[in-house]
Order: sequence, then C-alpha cells, then structure tokens
Amino acid sequence: MTTDSSTGTPEGTTTVNLTDTASDKVKALLEAEGRDDLALRIAVQPGGCSGLRYQLFFDDRALDGDEKIDFNGVNVVVDRMSQPYLGGAVIDFVDTIEKQGFTIDNPNATGSCACGDSFH
Repeated sequence: MTTDSSTGTPEGTTTVNLTDTASDKVKALLEAEGRDDLALRIAVQPGGCSGLRYQLFFDDRALDGDEKIDFNGVNVVVDRMSQPYLGGAVIDFVDTIEKQGFTIDNPNATGSCACGDSFH
C-alpha cells in the first residue's frame, strides 16, 4: 500500500468520514454565520476523564501536515498528531428528543467515559 506524502495516510483512504446528515448540518451552521472560508477541524487533545478528548470547531488556519478532505462541499481538516487516533472514525449529527449534536464513532477507541465526551 502506498502512502500519500502530504498527509502520511494510505492513498485512497481518509482519516475521518462525515455523514451526509453531519455535512448538511455543518453547511447550515456556516451559512448562518455567513462564512464560507472556514473548515471543520477535528482534533484529539489530552484531557477528559478517559485520557483523550475530541474537539470539533471551525477554523480558518491551514497547519503543516493537515489532512484536508471535502465532503459534499464541506472542508474537513485533521492535524497530523490527531490522524492516528481518528483513522476510520465516522462523524454524524443526531437530532432526537434525547440528544442533539455531533457524534463520533471511532473504531480506535478502546473505551470511553460515561458521558461519552472522552476516550482512550
């Protein structure tokens, strides 16, 4: 398998996947803000009760080593340090009576905290 030298990930694969529902929600949020220059940045940072915490936020920066992925017009970026933790993760958006927000289904997480905010 060959590796993309600009991202360090195997060619033909991406670190994360964004569902159509999540993509539509991101587009709606950006339209409400009147911004088309921002990307959805997905990062993993130390913290939380399980050791690692997800961060999702809009960002206008381009960092060295970022993986940039386009999902139906939504730009998603993942920094170099977070890429190994997010391989194959699926970001979705749920809107139910019980819960509203973005969810991350990460096959690399071996466990999570009770609130689901962090993982290890």
